[in-house]
Amino acid sequence: MRIFLRLVTGPIILGFILALSLNAGAGASARKPLLPRSPLSGSVLLAREIHSGAVQFPHPGTLTNDIHPHLSCSPAPCVLPNTQASIGHSGNIVNEDPIAVDPKNPLNLLSGGNDYNCGSSLAGFYLSTDGGNTWSATCIGSITGFGCGDPGVGWDLHHTAYITSIDCGLPAIQFEKSTNMGVTWSAPAVAVRPLFSGGFTDKDWLQVDDGPKSDPYRNSLYISVTQFDSSGNSTISVSHSTNGGATWSAPIQVDSLQLYPSVDQFSDITTGRNGTVYVTWMRCYANGPAGDCGGTTATLLMSDSTDGGNTWSTPATIATVNLAPDACFCAFYGNLPNTSERVSEIPAIGVDNSTSIYSGTLYVVMYNWTGSYMEVEVATSTNGGASWSAPVRVTPTSDTHDQFFPWLTVNHKGVVGVTWLDRRNDPSNIDYEAFSSISTNHGASFQTNQQIASVASNPFDDGFGGGFMGDYTGNSWAKRTSTQPATLYASWMDMRNGSYSQDWVGGYEK
Repeated sequence: MRIFLRLVTGPIILGFILALSLNAGAGASARKPLLPRSPLSGSVLLAREIHSGAVQFPHPGTLTNDIHPHLSCSPAPCVLPNTQASIGHSGNIVNEDPIAVDPKNPLNLLSGGNDYNCGSSLAGFYLSTDGGNTWSATCIGSITGFGCGDPGVGWDLHHTAYITSIDCGLPAIQFEKSTNMGVTWSAPAVAVRPLFSGGFTDKDWLQVDDGPKSDPYRNSLYISVTQFDSSGNSTISVSHSTNGGATWSAPIQVDSLQLYPSVDQFSDITTGRNGTVYVTWMRCYANGPAGDCGGTTATLLMSDSTDGGNTWSTPATIATVNLAPDACFCAFYGNLPNTSERVSEIPAIGVDNSTSIYSGTLYVVMYNWTGSYMEVEVATSTNGGASWSAPVRVTPTSDTHDQFFPWLTVNHKGVVGVTWLDRRNDPSNIDYEAFSSISTNHGASFQTNQQIASVASNPFDDGFGGGFMGDYTGNSWAKRTSTQPATLYASWMDMRNGSYSQDWVGGYEK
């Protein structure tokens, strides 16, 4: 494979050799994966090491499946009890955890993870039909036997569940679906192929148009992807299906090809009430102190489509942000301070699909490196993304510890929900818990933060010696009736067992 050969020269290979020498004497970190500093997502880099045999699992044994309280609480507002979604796959590491709620039944939840119990596919998925109290698990298939994880999840308006991941052997984005609440799943099939000959499909994200008034695009499936060519140049593409995945459009390029060292990566996608599709991503320039994007200023961008993903608008700038430094010479986009964990900058986007005067308002969550710590912020647009507000801080000014891996969704009444991982309770700035906050004034400010993880996690307990805990968390609102409270479900990488990461779910009921 020719891809990225020129990306591991000069300062990149020098930094990689330095990382090797630093980790060689790490002792307790002997299992830490030595991932190349490449613009590819961490899931892909680690999967390649696993398939080659360079990374061995720690073989931790089987966790005891604790009995968890029901994921419900009253009276609202209240923090939900925590439950392990990956409980059926607890013998090995699980990380990188999206979540989606069935828009027609708030009791149906679907989560996923890079699941290292799953053999060649490295992607597992967890479905609940009782609001997160109990879960069933499945592994997505692998068309070639060379899966690379990177899970995506979604539901359509017919209660059909969809799951996606990367098959590195093709390479392509693959998917499966279930029409019977996960009892059976379709065979894995290709959804998105490379845009370029000899290229690679990375960092997929799935969105289903579940707007009840979005005809003719209702129930359309959209997958945004980072497309790399054989020289490491990159762009974002979107593919769509209007028939439940039976056929897919060719990938449609959203913006111009970025010539390395300019890099496009980490897209997110959502749909509006009228069927408009919005895609966001990050653009950075690999000229940082470590020879990559760590410690640089990145641009967050958005484009939209009003014709079902066939054509895309000229990208608009959401914000410019500072990325965390690559202090360990081991993380292309910067590392979580005091660790060797890679951190991503995913501009997760949500849209107000209510019937109020604020319908159509867009929100994007991000982190910004202040020079001392990572700070979670949200920017707002009231004109379809043409212009954006200055980002508003989600956490109190007293929180001067790292806030990372944020996610954002908006419920059917226009309430903005943000979740993230936060180190505020550890004076050493290492351990973290999952937190949440909401905005009921259209992003002008955020309410008192709620700690939603009941136990702290130490990233050095990720199962890889502090070397990889995934690239993203997730959240999703349950659409309740007028007499029921609104529930923001969240999923995150949790190390409370003290040995290795699992997919845990909790949240906040308003």
